[in-house]
Amino acid sequence: MTGGFLCAFLLLATQIFDNNDNDGDIPFMKTTRKQFTTLALAALATGFIGHAAAQGAYPSKNVTLVVPTAAGGTTDLSARMLAQALGPVLGQTVVVDNKGGGNGNIAAAAVKRAEPDGYTLLMQYSGYHVISPHITKQKQWEQGDFQPVANVISAPQIIVVRADLPVKTLPELITYAKANPGKLNYASSGNGSLQHVTGAMLEQQGAIKMVHVPYKGTGPALQDLLGGQVDLTFGTAPPFMPHIASGKLRVLAVTGKQRLPSLPDVPTTAEAGYPRVDATSWFAVFAPAAVPKALVDKLTADIRAVVQNPAFQQKAQEQGATADYQTPAQLGDKVKADLASWATVVKTSKIEAD
Repeated sequence: MTGGFLCAFLLLATQIFDNNDNDGDIPFMKTTRKQFTTLALAALATGFIGHAAAQGAYPSKNVTLVVPTAAGGTTDLSARMLAQALGPVLGQTVVVDNKGGGNGNIAAAAVKRAEPDGYTLLMQYSGYHVISPHITKQKQWEQGDFQPVANVISAPQIIVVRADLPVKTLPELITYAKANPGKLNYASSGNGSLQHVTGAMLEQQGAIKMVHVPYKGTGPALQDLLGGQVDLTFGTAPPFMPHIASGKLRVLAVTGKQRLPSLPDVPTTAEAGYPRVDATSWFAVFAPAAVPKALVDKLTADIRAVVQNPAFQQKAQEQGATADYQTPAQLGDKVKADLASWATVVKTSKIEAD
C-alpha cells in the first residue's frame, strides 16, 4: 500500500468516524476513532519505511558498464578489470557492454538515455570525452548529460610498429618516414581519437607525412598491425604488452613524462628528441547527470576501494598503466583542463571526424 493511498484512506475513515460518532449507525466498528487513527498512522509509517528501504537498496540487480570501444583495447581492458573487482564490493555482477563506433557517440547516447538509477554507467575514454567534442559535427551528447564518478586508469600512449618495419628507434622512424613520404600508414581507434591526434602531433613535430587509417577501436587496429596491414600505431600499453613480449611488435617510445615500469628500457619521446609529442589517456566512470548524489557517492567510494587495492594497482602496472583514482571533483577539473588543451591541438591539425 503506497503512502498516498494510506493518506487518502486515513482521511476518509476519519470523516466516517466524525459523521457517525453520535448516531450509532455502525455498531460493528468497536475500534474508537483515536485507536483507528493510531493504527492508520502506524501503517502509513510502515509504508514509508518500506518504500525508503526499497529505494535505498542499491544495487539490487546487475550494474551495466557501457564501453565506447570494441573489445581488446585499453578502455575495454580497464572496464573488465574494474568490473571483476567491483562486483564483489557492490554485491552484484557488473556487466561490460561494448558499444563501439561513432567516436564514442553510440555508447554515450545509450547511457545518456538510460534510467538515472545508477544501473547503467559509462566507462569513458578520454579521447572520446575531451577530443571528440571538438571535431564531431553531429554530436549526440553534451558534457552536461553526464556527471563524473571516478577516474580508474591513466596511461601514456606508446609508439608501436610491426616487427618487420626496418626501424628500432623513434629517430629512425622519422628518418624512414622522410625517405618514404606518404608511404607509412598508422592505425587509430577512429577519426579524432587520441591515437589519431598523437599521430598528427608526431607528423607536425617530426616534419613527416603519414597516412592515417581509422578503425572502430584499438582491438581491430591491433589485429591489422599484427597482420602487417598497417605499419604502426599509437595507444596505451595494456593491449600491446603480450605482443611486445613475444616479439611480434616493437615499441619505440613512450609519449609521457616518465618511462613505464613495465617497459623500463623504452625511452620517452622527450628522451628521443621529441618532447612535444606528449599524450596521456585516462579511463573513467561517468553516470547520467540525473543519478542521485547518494548513489554517486556510494559508487565513487566503492571504486576508490577497488582502485587503491594493491592487487589492482599491481595488475594495472603489469599492463603498462597506472591505477589512478580521482574523485568526481578532481575528474571534473581534469575534463575542463583537457577540453581546453586539446582544442588547440585539434584546431592546429585541422582534424575532423567522419
